[in-house]
Amino acid sequence: MSTTADIFSISNETDFNNVALSIFRHQASNCEIYKAYIENLHIIPERINKVKDIPFLPISFFKTHEVLSTGAKPEIVFSSSGTTGQVQSRHLVTEVAIYEQSFNTAFELFYSHPENTCILALLPSYLERDGSSLIYMVDALLKQSKHPDSGYFLHNHDDLYLKLQELQKKGTKTILIGVTYALLDFVETFHIDFPEMIVMETGGMKGKRKEMVREELHAQLSAGFGVQMIHSEYGMTELLSQGYSNGVGIFNCPPWMKILLRDTNDPLSPPQHGQSGGINVIDLANINSCAFIATQDLGKAYQDGSFEVLGRFDNSDIRGCNLLVQ
Repeated sequence: MSTTADIFSISNETDFNNVALSIFRHQASNCEIYKAYIENLHIIPERINKVKDIPFLPISFFKTHEVLSTGAKPEIVFSSSGTTGQVQSRHLVTEVAIYEQSFNTAFELFYSHPENTCILALLPSYLERDGSSLIYMVDALLKQSKHPDSGYFLHNHDDLYLKLQELQKKGTKTILIGVTYALLDFVETFHIDFPEMIVMETGGMKGKRKEMVREELHAQLSAGFGVQMIHSEYGMTELLSQGYSNGVGIFNCPPWMKILLRDTNDPLSPPQHGQSGGINVIDLANINSCAFIATQDLGKAYQDGSFEVLGRFDNSDIRGCNLLVQ
C-alpha cells in the first residue's frame, strides 16, 4: 500500500491516481464499514482501475460506525459540532502526525509558513466545545507563529478591534481566522480599514444567525474589515485535509486532495456535463480511515481542479465548514 511519503510527494495526476487506487484497494479490504458498503453495491474492488470508478462512502457512516482501515488505536478523536440531540460525527485518528503534516503542508502551500505572520482566531463555537479538528489545527499554527500578538479571541471584540488597529498601523502581516457568525457580529459593531489583512471565514452560522448567500456575506465582511476579498476554508471533521479559497468562493485543493461530483439523483454516476452535483472528496491523508467520502454538500467542479460550494442537500444537518446557502 502507498505510504504517507507517497501521499505528500504527489506532484501530478499520474501520481495521484496511482496512490488513490493503492489506498482504495487497501481500504476496500481493511475498512469494515467501507468493505460492507462496497459489497452491498455489488462492486468488485479488483475491477476498479480508474479513480472515477471508486465508490464513495456516505459521510453519515462517521456518525454510526468506527471508520478505520487499521487495527491501531486512535491517538485522538475529532468530533463534529451539532445542536443538542444531534448525533455527532467521530473521526478516529490513529496517527495525528499525518493530520499535522497535511494542514501544515497545505497552509504553507497556500499562505506561506506561519512563522512570520500574526495569526488571530475568532472561533467561539469551536473553543467552547471539545474535539474540534479546526482548533487542533489553529493551536498548531499559533504555536508556529513567532508573533507575540498571535492568539484567540472569544467574545472580547473590543480587544480584537484595538489589536487590529495596532497591527494595521505597524503594517504587520496578519491573518484573521473566524467562524462566520462571529465575524459578522464583529463588523456590525466595528469597522476597520486593513486592506493588507487576510480574513478567512470558516464554518457557517452554527444556528446563531440566518444563513446568507455568499455574495452578500462576503460583501458585508469585506466592507467591515476594509479588505478586497474574503478567504475561506473548506474542511470538516471527517477529513484530514482542507481546501482554501482566496476569494469569490472558488476553492483549490492541495495535491493529495480532489473533488469529484455525483449526480444528485444517482449517487453512483457523475452529473451531466457542466451541471452541479453532490460533492465527493478524495482525501488521501485519510489513509487510516476512509479516503473516499460522499459529503452532503452541493457544488460545481472546474477543469483546473478548483470547485465551488453551492449549499447542502435538503434535510441534511447544518454543520461543518462553509455551509452557505446559495
